[in-house]
This record gives sequence, C-alpha cells and structure tokens, in this order.
Amino acid sequence: MKAVVYKGRLEVAVEEVPDARIEEPTDAIVKITSAAICGSDLHMYEGRTAAQPGTVLGHEPLGVVEEVGSAVERVKKGDRVVMPFNISCGTCFNCKRGYTAACLNVNPSAHGGAYGYVGMGPFRGGQAEHLRVPFADTNCLSLPGEPGDIFETDFVLLADVFPTGWFAADLAAVEPGMSVAVFGAGPVGLLSAYSASLRGADEIYVVDYVPDRLARAEAMGATAIDFMRGDPVEQIVALRRARGTAAAKMDGVMSGIEAVGFQAVDWSDPSHEAPNRIIEDLIRLVNPTGHIGIVGLYVPEDPGGKNPHAKKGEIQISFGKLWEKGISFGTGQTPVMRYGSRLRDLVTSGRARPSQVVTHRMPLDAAPEAYAKLSRREDGFAKVILDPQM
Repeated sequence: MKAVVYKGRLEVAVEEVPDARIEEPTDAIVKITSAAICGSDLHMYEGRTAAQPGTVLGHEPLGVVEEVGSAVERVKKGDRVVMPFNISCGTCFNCKRGYTAACLNVNPSAHGGAYGYVGMGPFRGGQAEHLRVPFADTNCLSLPGEPGDIFETDFVLLADVFPTGWFAADLAAVEPGMSVAVFGAGPVGLLSAYSASLRGADEIYVVDYVPDRLARAEAMGATAIDFMRGDPVEQIVALRRARGTAAAKMDGVMSGIEAVGFQAVDWSDPSHEAPNRIIEDLIRLVNPTGHIGIVGLYVPEDPGGKNPHAKKGEIQISFGKLWEKGISFGTGQTPVMRYGSRLRDLVTSGRARPSQVVTHRMPLDAAPEAYAKLSRREDGFAKVILDPQM
C-alpha cells in the first residue's frame, strides 16, 4: 500500500510499504478516505524532533472499516469511522478516568500512544491507503453518511484539531460572556476561537502576523490582532478600554489560549524564535483569577532549539507573576475521545462547521508538495487534507 514516509529533515516521500494487517484480535483495518496534515507533523518534517527516517506519518485519519479482528464486537465491516489521534486501551486507570491521551497500556516506552508520531509508540500513521487500528472498539468513533459526502472534511477534523480547540477552551475555562485571547491563528488556534464562540464567549481576540490567517480569524467573528503592529497585549488592552469592557485592575481577558507551541516567534523580532514568548504574554494579559489553556506542542527534546535549555524543552516563565495573579493553567495532549461524540453531533446537527479552516484537498501522492508549502507558510496553505482515493 502507499503511505507518506518521513525521510529526513524537509523530506517526505510517498512509498510502497507493507500492507496494514490484523496483528491482534482487537484490531481493525480501515480504508482511509481522508487524512489531514497537522502542524505537529511539520515539527517532525522540519527536523525539530527525534523522529527517525522510515516513520509513516499522519495522526488525523478518517475512513471505512474493511476488516475486524475476532475479538472486535462493536465495530463492523463497512462502518464509517474517525480515529482519535491518541490510541488508548479504554480500560487502564487513566482511560477509565477519561484521560485517554495518557493511556498506560499502548506504548511500551511511555504513557500515551498515537499514530505515526515520534515517541508515541510503534504505530504507523494514517497518511496511507489503509490503517491498522488497535483496540478498535475503543479507538473508532462511528459516523453517519458515506465517504465524500458533505461531512467528509468536517469529520476528519474530529481526529484532532476540533477536539483540541474545544479542549483549549475547557482548559481556559471559557463560559458564556467571557473575554478570550487566542495566540496563534493556525488551524488549532482558529478552532479554539471557534470553540470559544460556540460556547458563548463575548469577546474573542486572535493574535498572529500572517495576513491570511488573520483574515480567517476575522471571518469567524473574532478580532484579529497583528503583532507586527506592536505589543499584542497592549493592543488588546487598548481595544478593551476603548470598547468599555475593561474594568479597574481587570483590563485584560479572563481566558487565554496558547495555540502555537515551542516554535513561537518573538513579536519584537519575528525572525527569531522565543519559546516562552506567548506564555509570558498570556501571564501579562490574563486577569487575576483568570485561566490559561496551553495546547500548542512542547517537546522534551528539540534538536533545533536555540540554546541548551531549549534543546531540552526547558522554558523560563514568570511563575511568580502567574502565582501572584492567581492564574490557573492547564496543558497537555487532548483526550480526544472525551469530546468526539458531542462534537460529531454538533457537526451533524449543522451547528458546527470546523471544515472552514481547511484550505486544500490533495491526492496522497501530492504529500511532498503539501508538506513543503505548509512548512514555508505559503499564503493560502493552512490545513491540507490528503485523499488516497484521488
């Protein structure tokens, strides 16, 4: 079967690899109809992780079940399913508590597993014609409809970015009437803002510097903040004061979301990375007793880090100010299964259309081109879906 294979820094190829097959009685084989490229895939592509050549990439897969193992009971051949990017057993201490991103059984070297991602177990990715799904009864979310229908592009985003946006809003304690600032207008940042809107947030600011991304944020109803025009914290505070929504000693926002991660750039000089920049800005911006959700990817090993600390994932932040303001924060990988069914139902009811962040649908064979353009942040390229059937 064909699959997207990591070859080394800035190089992927579509190659023939051994067919996906049933290895355990609890497995299923899924024929992939859509597979999204994630910003996290780009970290590996750009050589910013310890990923090894030969890795089959992709952790956002959607498709139709072709075969099931003898112990699979719920999932049937012909079912349309999306697979959360975290692989979980469904029965360990963490899975039973809803923390499926920290499953204790699927990864022999650490907690938590995922398809086609460095350090997340021995599982091949879903940017391929077929995918082996372990613990299929747990890791397949059933969907209505047929491949290629009006929900195809919405449903594939249930594997990662839409639930991650919702998780960010959870971590940031977004409620009706809340003021929210999202740093990062990539797909996760945009869907964090979208999730905040669906949850009833009153003021939503989205910070970035790429014009196309800022335009998408505006189209979603958020206020776009271009950090090339100055300190984004000062811009948001000034807007809140002008709107009359700021209060004494509470002129920031109540909820802040970090949707960029360890490759954040310094707004004072975007040619340089500053891994702590966004967290520092959120500590400044979020009001006393507010909340910060950190869903941008941070890694414990970054070969491209700018200094010895960054190479080890060590980031300096103003913890004293965080403590003084009584700001709570949460972070980590999204437990996708926790949100899958409710977000699926928002899509099928017509209340949510996360596919508005998708910019391109391309054949699987076009993966090298898609990765290169996404890595260069070319205008118009934000979220790409690969289609093995094209």
